[in-house]
Amino acid sequence: MSKQSQLNEIAAEITQCVKCPLANSRNNTVPGSGNPEADILFVGEAPGQKEDEQGIPFCGAAGKFLDEMLYTIGLSRDQVFIANTLKCRPPENRDPEDSEKQACRPYLDKQVEVIKPKLIVCLGRHSVANFMPGAGGISKLHGKAVRRPNGQVYLALYHPAAALHNGGLRSTLIEDFKKIPAILNKI
Repeated sequence: MSKQSQLNEIAAEITQCVKCPLANSRNNTVPGSGNPEADILFVGEAPGQKEDEQGIPFCGAAGKFLDEMLYTIGLSRDQVFIANTLKCRPPENRDPEDSEKQACRPYLDKQVEVIKPKLIVCLGRHSVANFMPGAGGISKLHGKAVRRPNGQVYLALYHPAAALHNGGLRSTLIEDFKKIPAILNKI
């Protein structure tokens, strides 16, 4: 079975998911999108309002900023895969709860297993905590590539939305983002 077919099956499972209360308030699930053969998997925190409306990850203002940063390193959305730790929007864009992250984790793990990315870019503190528990906070880890005991390489970056709300983080995020091609070359 092709990677795309496998990802479609996972997306179909996510669409039917009722493992946590977020199923009651969502408009759409947001499984993820992009290239199933991608070398880079970007993982954010949770869908926002626009994502919930459209079922597409990073389609709001943070997504436009992500697209701009991809362009600066010679990439586009169709060359990467983009997902979130949560597949449904938390009410009022609140932080993901541990129980919600645990409910969604098997879906994300299956996506990682299918895509087999060379690099997982963790966008924001919840994504970092999900993949690199105990490694430290985003302010300590941002811009640093870390190879975990499982052999997978991760890069922690500030979430694009955080950079939009805090102008001081914008240049930091852009500089950290520019490290991606060099990190890929080293892998």
